[in-house]
Amino acid sequence: MRANYMLGNQKVELREVPDPVLIEPTDALVEITASCICGSDLHSYHGPEITGRPIGHEFVGRVTEVGSEVSTVAPGDFVIAPFTISCGECEFCREGLYTSCLRLGWWGSSNSRDAACQAEAIRVPLADGTLVKVDAQVDDALLPSLLTLSDVYATGFHAAAKAQVGAGDTVAVIGDGAVGLLAVLSAQQLGAERIILMGRHEARTELGREFGATEVVSERGEEGIAKVRELTGYGAPKVLEAVGLMPAFEQAIGIVRPGGVISRVGVPQYQTGPVGRQFFGPNVTLTGGVAPVRGYIERLLPGVLEGHVNPGKVFDSVLPLAQVAQGYAAMEARTSLKVMLRG
Repeated sequence: MRANYMLGNQKVELREVPDPVLIEPTDALVEITASCICGSDLHSYHGPEITGRPIGHEFVGRVTEVGSEVSTVAPGDFVIAPFTISCGECEFCREGLYTSCLRLGWWGSSNSRDAACQAEAIRVPLADGTLVKVDAQVDDALLPSLLTLSDVYATGFHAAAKAQVGAGDTVAVIGDGAVGLLAVLSAQQLGAERIILMGRHEARTELGREFGATEVVSERGEEGIAKVRELTGYGAPKVLEAVGLMPAFEQAIGIVRPGGVISRVGVPQYQTGPVGRQFFGPNVTLTGGVAPVRGYIERLLPGVLEGHVNPGKVFDSVLPLAQVAQGYAAMEARTSLKVMLRG
């Protein structure tokens, strides 16, 4: 089969690799129907050159074979896979914190036997705890939205949920990437009355308005902070940071209202940041983190299946797996918001 390998220095390579096989009785094999390129994949893409490793952590597909101890999915089932592997049984999984699973695995790492998702097929460890079966007819129109449940939609929802967004709230979202836009959608679903989207790419912010943004602020830095404070008075009570870069974090601190909440879900590209008097004096809460996607899929799935929401609109490009390199180049150049890959 074919699988994509990350080489760094703005290079990826589609390679012929052995077909996956069952190793443990808790494994399942899945033929990947669709995967995608994540904004976090770009950190490795424009990073230093490496010898090559499988890449990709978002996919949906059909089960082709299961191990003897798998009971929740069977061959032929259509499944969604979150971006982490989890057992579903330990104390953290029972609490819904699947990203702290005591048997946690990450796609493309040694604890997944280096299986990653920008490929034609994959071995899924701990299948009962990881995979979510979709009990519905899946067609091409539904596919993009189902794929967002493997990461970006659930991550955007995590940002809003951790900030405890509720009815009548004013929310500011920093970042017009896929996660930021779906944080807008999630805030709207949770009842926010006013949603300020901070982004400057017009096509993306227009989608943000469609998802529920009531205002768009294109300014950055001090100008952006001043604009949000002009709109809100004392700042936004709920700030969702979906970028992960230090300027975005500093902007979040600048626009949050005293007594407010900053919820970060953008993967931080820094080791330390300001968490001193900027938070202590005004009683600002800092929350968020890596999204326990497995805990949100079943909550969000009905809205997708019933057509109440269409988070799949964040995919503005669909390419065959053979053109994965073009997909990376397009996202790096920001000519595509998010690329879906089909076998």
